Amino acid sequence: MLLEQGPEVLLHLNMKMPYGKYQGRRLIELPEPYLVWMAGQGFPAGKLGSALALAHEIKVNGLESVVLPILNGMQE
Repeated sequence: MLLEQGPEVLLHLNMKMPYGKYQGRRLIELPEPYLVWMAGQGFPAGKLGSALALAHEIKVNGLESVVLPILNGMQE
């Protein structure tokens, strides 16, 4: 799981969604209802699925205000 890898795992949240309606958006920018729906359907395997699961946990627990400044600082 991504959380076992350390704080650099947050970089995976900057990955772009590779397909679907939200293709091209950073994973952390996906709407919460979409992530909740995906959680119900089952996240894909691999790094993408783990990053989507992490984005889901951040959104449903209201941690965006903590994580977004960190991610935006990493992008610069």
